[in-house]
Parts: sequence; C-alpha cells; structure tokens
Amino acid sequence: MPQEEPVVLLQILIITEVEDNIQTMNWINLDSITLLDKIAQQSFSKAQLLFKHSTRCSISTVAKGRLDNSNLDSDFDCYYLDLIAHRDISAAIAEKFSVHHESPQVILIKNGACFYDESHNGIRVDEILEALAETN
Repeated sequence: MPQEEPVVLLQILIITEVEDNIQTMNWINLDSITLLDKIAQQSFSKAQLLFKHSTRCSISTVAKGRLDNSNLDSDFDCYYLDLIAHRDISAAIAEKFSVHHESPQVILIKNGACFYDESHNGIRVDEILEALAETN
C-alpha cells in the first residue's frame, strides 16, 4: 500500500464531512477593525463569538462546518473573520483581547474580555457551550 493513500483517504473524509453540512449559523461578517469596540461593548449584555477562518485550510473548513451545524447563534452574536482577507483584524483581535493568534480559532468575549479560546480540532460546540455555562 503506497504511503500516500492515508492522505487521500483523509482528504475524502474531510470533503465528505464538509459537503454534508447544512449552514444554519447566522454569521456577522467581521470586516472592519472598528467592529471590535462594538463587540466588546455588546459583550456586556450578550456573549460574543469570534471565528477566525482560513479559507485555505481544511481543518478550518471542518471546524466551520461544526459551527455551521450548531445553533450557537442563539447564545452568542457570532462573528466570522476571513483570515486571509483580513490579517490586520486578526492582529487587532489578538492585541485587544489578549489572545495568541491561531487559525482556525474560536474566541468567546464577555464583559469586554476573552474568557475562552480554542483552535484547530479543539473547536467543539459542546465545549463552547460549557464555557458559556461556567460564566453564568
């Protein structure tokens, strides 16, 4: 068996998982640094979720698919950042909310500060909801 087969199988698995996703999430496009102040302000009344997505990364696509299939937007205002198009906003997020840059990455904001962040395969809807429950 050639060494490349597991890689091909992994690619097929990722493509299949992503194609089966049905988007239900109501994303707010994070396309301006000025939105970060609004996010911080709104986090005093409702938790905010930021998802930093690399459109060139299959792990990021799978993580986005998990989020799309959730109803997290009933618990959070959910912001989507296209990391490739807006690297400047990603850097501003890291500075404003004191988080290390990752991609893909979920960052949860409440009372003006980050209370949870996770990246790559650690992005799980159940853990996001658990983190929110711990802050209430």
